[in-house]
Amino acid sequence: MAVQSWSDLLKSSKKTALIHDGKRKIHYLFTDGKEMAEEYDLTTDELTVRKWRSKSTFKGHGPWEIEVGEPVSSTVASLESDVIKENCSNPIFLRKDTKTSFQWRVRNLPYPKQVYNLSVEPDQRCCVIRTTNKKYYKKFNIPDLDRSQLPLDSSALSFTHVNNTLIVSYKKPKEILTLEHELLCEVKKLKGTNEGDVDCKTQ
Repeated sequence: MAVQSWSDLLKSSKKTALIHDGKRKIHYLFTDGKEMAEEYDLTTDELTVRKWRSKSTFKGHGPWEIEVGEPVSSTVASLESDVIKENCSNPIFLRKDTKTSFQWRVRNLPYPKQVYNLSVEPDQRCCVIRTTNKKYYKKFNIPDLDRSQLPLDSSALSFTHVNNTLIVSYKKPKEILTLEHELLCEVKKLKGTNEGDVDCKTQ
């Protein structure tokens, strides 16, 4: 039921599309004034960016909050060497999904794979990354599951460690895969700049 209500919210939102620089950009405006912006790779149809913005108390717009993709601030900071910025060796936590999994990357973690311990905390609706050497601790939730009110499953969680980067994956449940497929079909039908109607074949 919750999945359906989130699906209905998405379908009833005002959507606009823009095709630019190899990306399909979709802007959603919800009835409560919240905005969501997504970017999809035109070649792979993978979601590369999702960000949210709410109306501020002064009727203006608050800042965009990144849910999926690279934080813009880190890119800007790297271009301006004279600005004050975080130590580049600090761990960087960001989300980059695949078609079948929610995925997070924690860069600048040089410790071997056996140091990491990942767990699901169902009561707190979050996942936790711990290290046995007590050098890193991170608690994070999965907004997609929260919006659809789906339970967390510890068997869906896995991780690997490559090139000083911890890669955490959570296998998407079938309800999310179905919802994402339906949504992609719908956004492909939107007329975007430089593109007409796109047929979406059902799988």
